[in-house]
Amino acid sequence: MNSLIIKMRKEGHRVYLLTGSRYTGTAYQKVFEKYNFTYDCSSLSEIFDSINPELAVYAGAFDTNYRWKEEENNAVRYSAGLMNILMGYSIRKRGRFLYLSSDEVYSGNYPEDIPETEPPTPSGIRGMVLAQAEEMCVNYHKSRNLDLIILRLDHYYSIPGCRAEVRDLCGAMCLEALEKKTITVASKRRFSLLYESDAVEFIYRAASCSRHQESLYHLSSGEEMSQKKLARMIKSAMGEEVEILEEAVPGERRILSGKRYESEFGNPFFCKVPVIVKKTVGRMKKYSHEYLTGEEEKRSILERIFGKLGWLIQALVPFAENMASFIPFFMLNNRAVGSAYFANLDFYLLYVLLFAIVYGQQQATFSAVFAVAGYCFRQMYDRSGFEVLLDANTYVWIAQLFILGLTVGYMRDQIRKLKKESMEAQDYLSLQLSDIQDINGSNVRVKDALETQIVNQSDSVGKIYSITSALNQYSPEEVLFYAADILGKLMKSRDVAIYTVSNAAYARLFSFTSAKAKSLGNSIRYTEMGELYETLARHKVFINRKLDDQYPLMANAIYEQDSMKIILMIWGISWENMTLGQANHLVVISSLIQNAVLRANRYLASLEQQRYVERTRMLKTEAFSMLTRACLNAKRKKLTECTLLQIDADPERYQTVGKLLECRLRQTDYLGTLEDGRLYVLLANTSEDHAACVIQRFAEVGFVSRIAGGGHHDAA
Repeated sequence: MNSLIIKMRKEGHRVYLLTGSRYTGTAYQKVFEKYNFTYDCSSLSEIFDSINPELAVYAGAFDTNYRWKEEENNAVRYSAGLMNILMGYSIRKRGRFLYLSSDEVYSGNYPEDIPETEPPTPSGIRGMVLAQAEEMCVNYHKSRNLDLIILRLDHYYSIPGCRAEVRDLCGAMCLEALEKKTITVASKRRFSLLYESDAVEFIYRAASCSRHQESLYHLSSGEEMSQKKLARMIKSAMGEEVEILEEAVPGERRILSGKRYESEFGNPFFCKVPVIVKKTVGRMKKYSHEYLTGEEEKRSILERIFGKLGWLIQALVPFAENMASFIPFFMLNNRAVGSAYFANLDFYLLYVLLFAIVYGQQQATFSAVFAVAGYCFRQMYDRSGFEVLLDANTYVWIAQLFILGLTVGYMRDQIRKLKKESMEAQDYLSLQLSDIQDINGSNVRVKDALETQIVNQSDSVGKIYSITSALNQYSPEEVLFYAADILGKLMKSRDVAIYTVSNAAYARLFSFTSAKAKSLGNSIRYTEMGELYETLARHKVFINRKLDDQYPLMANAIYEQDSMKIILMIWGISWENMTLGQANHLVVISSLIQNAVLRANRYLASLEQQRYVERTRMLKTEAFSMLTRACLNAKRKKLTECTLLQIDADPERYQTVGKLLECRLRQTDYLGTLEDGRLYVLLANTSEDHAACVIQRFAEVGFVSRIAGGGHHDAA
């Protein structure tokens, strides 16, 4: 569960944890909110409503709240808890539910890998309970239309942190080797091990998929392993003399087939068994005292006897008190018989009433029997026993004693019963109130945290909007230059490049923030960039998980009416930030940048007739000056490269010259005049070295051009 929490948090998800115990002592990883509630509590539906989760993962077969030492009791608790969870979750009609099962639903020998279509064949109570739990999940999936996936993990194992965490086959064999220097194996037993980190990756792929074809998948590494081979690995890693003892038992092969999962999600199996076995043995040897002495301390024989007889002693205490109290009441009654003041005082009746009030009907009956015996014994001082039995007053007195004693005892028992029921109802309502208060307190904390995130968090939508809105203060010609700088700040990267799509196949570098960011070149054929282009064409964010040097670490495209216009590329992102959450972060930033760019483009389009000389691509002096000033300012801030060329031509022939040069300019180059009245060409994303070929091209058609000096820069 801790590994799943770490994985979910790394991928940018907000994680809530239901521990399944009101007084849990397990040290879980940090989550957004933790609920210490049992699975059978009546407030479970309120918790789900409060969280409103998109995904619920139930540990199921690996839930540590069930130790399975008393299998019958755990079976009832397990089934009841799962039923309550499914009922509370299915009411919402939203979100996906993952149930984790194990290979224990199968038993016996299977020569071929076990497919999902093979019906379960459990042998023990635990396996039977897991199979019934799977069937329960399937019924909810069909009857309540619940988006549910059952994942069976094939021989899951991990590195145990202490003796109590030794639950899998590999850990048990390592512990046996550490304790007894022997490993008992069934040499013909074959299986496939699935390590913890691989299992987490398997689970996450199924959890995060947009859609799935089946509701049951087997998670298996697919690598067949014999128990004898595993024992040899442990022996080799132990580095000590460990004896392998073989049991004469029939061969058993039980391996789950992961073909269904692999065909739909791929196989992320990565960890090799020998490496994990070596790590497991190394840890257990290093902290051997924790694994060897982890058992509870045995109590002495006397303590165990008192523990067994404690309930009996507690039950006998009222009877002992009753017998001990009879003696002083017997003596008082004998003294009162001859007394002028106390002759009419019935001490036996007081004795019976006392125990009826204190202990109830049972002790009232017991004390009444003692009182009758004492009364008869006292009467026999003066009369014979036969005379006492024939005296009607004796029976009247006995009837009076029992009637009063039993009536008072009955009333006392009823009052105590009512008080107990009242206390139980009060405890239940108090528990409900406490649950509601905990849930409400959690909701308040979540609300406050979300408010803080929206207002203060550096990557909140409010912060992003406040930063990207700064683009509005720049002129339309400057927006894309400074968009690269803002994108780098928001994505925490020094290497950002913005490419503008010039046609259906090529994109031109417009602005960049570092030399690394322009490593792909000034012009790229983006339709031939394989996975990057395929991802952007699907309107998705490209994440370079393979760390291929030919591609940026993250990229996104800005579209206008299903036509790709701008490509944002980012390098220099840490591996921890290459997550789904960061991708969504980039989508939000791209949308806000798109708004600023579209606003600038629409403004320039509306002024197109005023900016250009009629029927030419030559900008008028004011428009060209603003564009040149924007490019040169961006160049000084190292956000782009550009070169300004001065053309020697007669001012009266500027339009004719412009038309001749248009065919020799790129779509991203601009032609126009500055305040000094001379004709210039602005070469975007072109260094002075690369401008030499353009000067040569102009010379071929009879025009002399040169790189403009500082004075012209200042004039611009």
